[in-house]
Amino acid sequence: MSDINPFQGGGPFEDIMRNLARMFTTQGPVNWELATQFAVWAATGGTTEPNVDPVSRVRLEELLRVAEIHVADATGLLTSGELLQVRAVTPSEWARLALEAWRPLLERLARAMAETLPTGADEPPAADESNPMAQLFGQLPQMLGPVLFGMQAGSMVGQLGRRALGTYDLPMPWPASDRLVFVPPNIERFAADWSLDPDDVRLWVCVREVAYHAVLGRPHVRARLDELIGAYVDAFQPDGRAIEDRLSGVDPSDMGAMQSLFSDPSALLGEMQSDAQRRLKVPLRALLAVVAGYVDYVMDTVGRRLIAGYNPLTEALRRRRLEDSSGAKALGQLLGVELDGADYERGLAFVHGVLERAGSEGLDRLWRSAKELPTPPEVDAPGLWLARIDLDVDES
Repeated sequence: MSDINPFQGGGPFEDIMRNLARMFTTQGPVNWELATQFAVWAATGGTTEPNVDPVSRVRLEELLRVAEIHVADATGLLTSGELLQVRAVTPSEWARLALEAWRPLLERLARAMAETLPTGADEPPAADESNPMAQLFGQLPQMLGPVLFGMQAGSMVGQLGRRALGTYDLPMPWPASDRLVFVPPNIERFAADWSLDPDDVRLWVCVREVAYHAVLGRPHVRARLDELIGAYVDAFQPDGRAIEDRLSGVDPSDMGAMQSLFSDPSALLGEMQSDAQRRLKVPLRALLAVVAGYVDYVMDTVGRRLIAGYNPLTEALRRRRLEDSSGAKALGQLLGVELDGADYERGLAFVHGVLERAGSEGLDRLWRSAKELPTPPEVDAPGLWLARIDLDVDES
């Protein structure tokens, strides 16, 4: 599926350009009105969405019960204090929910970005008083942050919503809840595109969602990931001078030039990854790889028992996750949570390495407490992890 670009003709960009003065007076690091508008438009392509079919929601609820029982049996992890519930939504509703779920992180990212923008300490050249647009854009570096971030963050989240099947299309925690978010229109479209049984796809997604929820719902796992992702976001340091240079060459009265500037989700936000981020990404990516590898192992264990066409379905869906839209990739990069094929293989190799050395009893210790979370070197050497946690037990 090609990306929907809200910056091209027919999108919200033209309407926003007609109301620039109001857009630039927002309070806070992110213009959430803009973020929501761009997210909805990117998720829908500007078309009207039909409501979710109640039959699809009921079927997901039935299959979720099946997935919950089997995942609990395979992992020994309680997924929730209560039965999990289905929240069936449209792509634009998913995008709205994701913006709200990730709002604290996105605001931290916006603040980090704002610190790198020019402060306006140098006296700007006199604006052409006969051109109000030129006057307005004369102060663009100081006013840019909330507007730019609202546009691009919304666009990226909306593009992800256009493809998302459930809560965990990005492998990162959402606010604690007993309700899992599913996107039936996307699930059914994927099944139709690949000539797959819709119930097989629904059950696959249910197993994936429950497995991620079981792991990311562990308080110490959530806390560690929140810590690592937050630190990564806080260390974001785009090249402020490069941003200023790019802006200075744009004629604000040229709609085509403005659309070109903002059309790439990572054009301005992703100018530079700092040295601190490169260091922080090592433990973050290692832990995410183990989470993803463990979920893949659980899905293989459960899915092969429940889904007749599991192998071709899984191959199609795993190929799909490695072919994300540009917006989804850019968002994953900005938050430090993007994984490639090597990461998934790395995590699954760790899980199989533990199983070969210590069996399922050894793997059951993986999510027991914060002490059992593997370090980056241990992810590549499961024997080291087992030796350390055994030593910790002996010393205690």
